[in-house]
Amino acid sequence: MKSDTFHMSMLFDFYGELLTDNQKWLFNLYYNEDMSLMEISEIAGITRQGVRDAIVRAETALRNTEDRLGLVKRYANIQRQAEIIARAASAIVSVNAAGPRSREIANQAELILQTTNKLSE
Repeated sequence: MKSDTFHMSMLFDFYGELLTDNQKWLFNLYYNEDMSLMEISEIAGITRQGVRDAIVRAETALRNTEDRLGLVKRYANIQRQAEIIARAASAIVSVNAAGPRSREIANQAELILQTTNKLSE
């Protein structure tokens, strides 16, 4: 079952270059192209079990790399924190617009929003 497809795709985006070319190809077909093991085995000319073994090895390598480096976890944390900062900056803009307006506060809040948007790209 592909319950963790998004997580595996994130791991692949971060660490996919560490896999062999064959692992990358099979992993991409399975997770990104949403092909079945049987469909992949027909294209690759290997058994369904051979495809599954290669994908499991790739998944293990990606998970082990994330366990050591934690880049995906850090990225997700940065995204969450950027969202919090963006909401706070939006609240500052609203409060500033409702009361006596300060051009400097508006400019700084806009800079914060632009910066958090760049972090989220």
